[in-house]
Amino acid sequence: MMKSKNLNRRHFLGAAGTLTVGALLTNPVQSMARPASSKTKLALVGTGVRGTSFWGKNIVDNYSNEAEFVGLCDINLGRLQFALDYMGVDCPVFTDFEEMVNKTKPEIVIVTTMDSTHDKYIVKALEMGCDVITEKPMTTDEVKCQSILDAERKTGRKVIVGFNYRYGHQFSKLKELLTKKEVGKITSVDFHWYLNTYHGASYFRRWHGERDKGGTLLVHKSTHHFDLLNWWIDSDPLEVTAYGELEHYGNNNEFRGANCRSCAYTDKCKFYWDIMENDRYVNLYVKNEKYDGYIRDNCLWRHDVDIYDKMAVQIKYANDVQVSYSLTTYSPYEGWRIAFNGMDGRIDSWEGIPWRADERVNQAQLHAQEMNQNAEENSSAYDEIMVMKNWESEYDLVKVPRIRGGHGGGDVRLQDKIFKDPNMADPYKHSAGTRDGAMSILIGIAARKSIEEQRPVKISELTDIPISSNRG
Repeated sequence: MMKSKNLNRRHFLGAAGTLTVGALLTNPVQSMARPASSKTKLALVGTGVRGTSFWGKNIVDNYSNEAEFVGLCDINLGRLQFALDYMGVDCPVFTDFEEMVNKTKPEIVIVTTMDSTHDKYIVKALEMGCDVITEKPMTTDEVKCQSILDAERKTGRKVIVGFNYRYGHQFSKLKELLTKKEVGKITSVDFHWYLNTYHGASYFRRWHGERDKGGTLLVHKSTHHFDLLNWWIDSDPLEVTAYGELEHYGNNNEFRGANCRSCAYTDKCKFYWDIMENDRYVNLYVKNEKYDGYIRDNCLWRHDVDIYDKMAVQIKYANDVQVSYSLTTYSPYEGWRIAFNGMDGRIDSWEGIPWRADERVNQAQLHAQEMNQNAEENSSAYDEIMVMKNWESEYDLVKVPRIRGGHGGGDVRLQDKIFKDPNMADPYKHSAGTRDGAMSILIGIAARKSIEEQRPVKISELTDIPISSNRG
């Protein structure tokens, strides 16, 4: 337990005043608003876990009065059939994207394919007259990013990026405190994210472990974190310097197998994972390997792994804020720590840090809990934000109701905004469009380029987006 002789918990700011859900939700989805008398016609391309669950079954179960699926598309016929059954929909399925759009006439296309193919479907959907909702990251390199920006400008259609973390209770409360300038002008930020050996390792089993598919975790995973930083700081990134290595997974082991199911080393590999114990993964992936050859339980020691497993990034913002960020992929615990240093004080917050928690957590179950759309708020548990002013020995402790499922409660609030009430008030600008999607991935792309070229990289090198010191 962390101790301080001089600090007293002067104020426990209660749950009632921490978050007004209606007041905090967003507004770039207004342009996608449809007549209240009709359901929005949706088409989904990419029927993996995220597509069939959060952007699939979750919409069917909770927004059937507002939206309906008119088509599903994937290169894997087996996954398409599973998606129909799992999502509980009765609509045509396609392996050809343009054929689906031409025949079903969707108003919104939801893109949840492999990261490196997002741009292909986003651009084509825009050109064919559809608005788009895309999973993060928006795409994986600067050329593809520019093509999306150009297509949106040319067509007049709109793209929403699914940044659910912004809507999380704890992250939203931090935004509120920063907007109110509780510690004055922010000058620097320390942000460190820890993936445990269950969640972190999973990226290296999947296609995410290969940079040509996911752009490295600096793009696939860190886009969440960079977007939060851009949103909190309310300025554009200016320059990035980064370091990264692959020193734990991939080649860094004396043995490896074809995949976990057929591995001869299960008795001594601490990372052994039995996919056959997960019925959904068996039905979605194992039974459909014959269609496209994708193996969901690949060996994380395979030679094809070529992304970084430790990363450190320095970001300079246009408003002179400096950020120190790191991502670790083999921590004994899952969590994060952040500190905002201001002219008049400091704001600290954290999640999942064992010595700060009252209860011990099961690390193997944390990611599944985070992805659970049905988790409810625990009225007896809360997350903490410490606000301390310069020259004062006491501090304010802000208590935020804890919701671990659905990305801190952000998932449902994001989808409520999109499908139930696009005109919902949004004083803290939660909604994310292509500019937000671009600026988050451009930090990761610049970081990757900085590592490869061993130099600082300016964001202005990458696309034609003008850099602003105040995003307004």
